[in-house]
Formats: sequence, structure tokens, C-alpha cells
Amino acid sequence: MNSIPTLAARPSVQALLTAFHQMSEQVVDLAVTVQQIPAPTFAEATRAAFIEQELTAVGLQDVAQDELHNVFGRLPAAHPTHPPVIISAHSDTVFPIETDLAVRRDGGFVYGPGIADNSTGVAGVITLARVLCEAALPLAADLWFVANVGEEGLGDLRGMRAVVDRFGSRATYIVVEGGLYGQISHQGIGVRRFKLTVETPGGHSWGNFGVRSAVHELARLIVAIDRLTVPKTPKTTYNVGVIEGGTSINSIAQSASGLLDLRSESPADLEGLVTAVSQIIEQANKRRDVRVSMELIGNRPAGALAADAPLVQWAVAALQAVGCAHPRLIASSTDANVPLSEGYTAVCIGLAESHHAHRLDEYLDPQHLPRGLGQLLLLTLAASGYQAQTVSHYS
Repeated sequence: MNSIPTLAARPSVQALLTAFHQMSEQVVDLAVTVQQIPAPTFAEATRAAFIEQELTAVGLQDVAQDELHNVFGRLPAAHPTHPPVIISAHSDTVFPIETDLAVRRDGGFVYGPGIADNSTGVAGVITLARVLCEAALPLAADLWFVANVGEEGLGDLRGMRAVVDRFGSRATYIVVEGGLYGQISHQGIGVRRFKLTVETPGGHSWGNFGVRSAVHELARLIVAIDRLTVPKTPKTTYNVGVIEGGTSINSIAQSASGLLDLRSESPADLEGLVTAVSQIIEQANKRRDVRVSMELIGNRPAGALAADAPLVQWAVAALQAVGCAHPRLIASSTDANVPLSEGYTAVCIGLAESHHAHRLDEYLDPQHLPRGLGQLLLLTLAASGYQAQTVSHYS
């Protein structure tokens, strides 16, 4: 099998790598077009319709949506000898439907909520599909281009779960993020998410002073969780990201809730953290007139692909081939968690650099976007068996 440098040296592939530098602004414009279509988790239908139109227009076959609004399109191999390759990017964002999605450009940066995460990823997948359809390279595997829902927030990777259910263990999965250029995620960290709900008698702030308040009890729980000691290595974290409760400033709250996110690179340490929080809840329930529940609302499974696995090594070599001298192998929580947790072959890669993800002032630095697209191309060709084929007029 030819190496990534040999693959990158082929004139037909070199021409595509050069083309990415010429079309960088076009890809950014497409990312902005995607970003302008609101797509909160569980409300991706309008963006999915646009993506379906784009994948049809570039020339893919079997373009369709499933019942979740995952979008699929196939670039068939003439004589497939390798398992299919799935190139996916999540279409949803963390921002509510009413968010102002105005975009501005400043000093080469592009600012806008969701511009990198993951509008640029979606634009990259569409662009790769178009380039490969036009190039008509002799692939040895079907390529499926996918925009999946439910990666963010409480989506709990439901879109990618459906994708993996469809294609199973034989497929190779390449997950695309708009940011993360220069990094290769081959390890999916485990994530557990819970809704903590506190109920107390409550009452009037003056007349019932001294009665248990659900808000105050929730605050005590958060402080207790914040006092937990977690290991730095393997990295383990906790966060209460949302709190709600009460009815008015002069009411002692009868109910309050918080959304708790627990993560770890180590499944064992994650289980230990869940146990520690459960013990805090158990102790709280021993208090008079307090009832606390802990409901599981998200479970992102952990998994890993060995650093010396071919797909990981191809991703490293592809980054080096496009000019990234020091690729980094990382652990993260992405759609790749799903196939990795099943023991399937998967990585997550990034197309460009970005900052302030999940913030209104998120911005994209497109400087390395052509290189990120080049890495995606080389990795896709390697995974699809193209480098194993010798066809004289492409060599």
C-alpha cells in the first residue's frame, strides 16, 4: 500500500490540494450560508433541507434524510473492494432559535455564533463531496457524506447513533469539526449528564422564614460537588451549566433544578465521580423536608482507537503532508465517541482554528482551512483504498 506522501505526490491529488488554497474564500462563504440557518439541537430540519439540496447539487447519489433529519449522500465506487467510508459533520448548534446570527469579519477572522462549530465542518464535508465528484478518482470504496443531528447539548449523539446503526462495524468513520486543526481525536471521553431536582415545602419569604428553600438546597449541593477532588490525570471534570427554580423574589422556592455534566478520560474515574455525586445526593435526602432526585439525561460512551492504528497514523501523516509539523493526538467528546465505544474504526479531525466555541463571540481563523481540507482529502482517499490502487493515468 502506498504511503500518504506517495499519495499526496500524485498529480491528480496535488491538483486538488492546490485547488483548496484557491477556493478557501468560497468555503468560508458556504460556512456563513450554513451558519445563517438556525439549527438548535432538536430543530435542525431547515438546515438539513439546505444540506440535502447542496449534496444533490454536487452530484452525489442516494441523497436523502432519515426521520431524525440526518442527511446522507453517496459517492459510489465503480468496483468497491473496501468497506464504506463515512465522512460526517454535525449540523446542530448550541444556540437557541432566537439567537442573533449576524456575522462580521475583522482582520481575517470571521465572527458569528456557530461559525466554526460546526458550520465550517458542514461546509467542509459539502466541499469535499463536490471536489471528489468532479475529480472522478478511481475509489475502492463507497464514500458516504453525512450531516448528522444531535451532537450538541442534550442531543446525546442521537444522530451519530443512528448513523452507526445504519453502517455498522465494517465502515470507517471520519468525523469533521470546523475547529481543531492540527489535532486528531482518537479517544472519546466518557460523559454522564444528570438533572438534579430539589423539592421542599417553600412558602413566603417573610411569613415562612426558616422553611427549607429548594434554591438554597440546590446551592448547597453545587457547593458540595465543587468541593470534590478529581484527578488531573486522567483528566476528570464536573460542571453545573444550568440552574432554574423559584417563582418570585419574595417566595421561598418549592422546586429548583440544575444540569450537571461529568466527564473523564477514564471510565473508572467517571464511575467514581458519579458515585461521589450520588453519595452527596443521598446525604441531602436525609435532611428533613428535602427531596432530591438525580435523573440521567445524557450518556456519551467512552472509547479509543490505538494511536498506532492505520487510520490514526494516516491522519498524522496527512497533517504532516499539508504542512502541519507537529500534529497532536487528543481525547475529546465528539460524534466519534459512538463508533469508538463499539470498537469501530473512527477519528475526529478539524479543518481550521477557532476560538470561543459555544459563545456569542465565537470566531473562525481560516488561515489553515486549505490545509485542513487537504488533510481531510488525503485521509479519505487513504481510508477508501485509493492509495492501494494503481491506475496509470492518475499515477
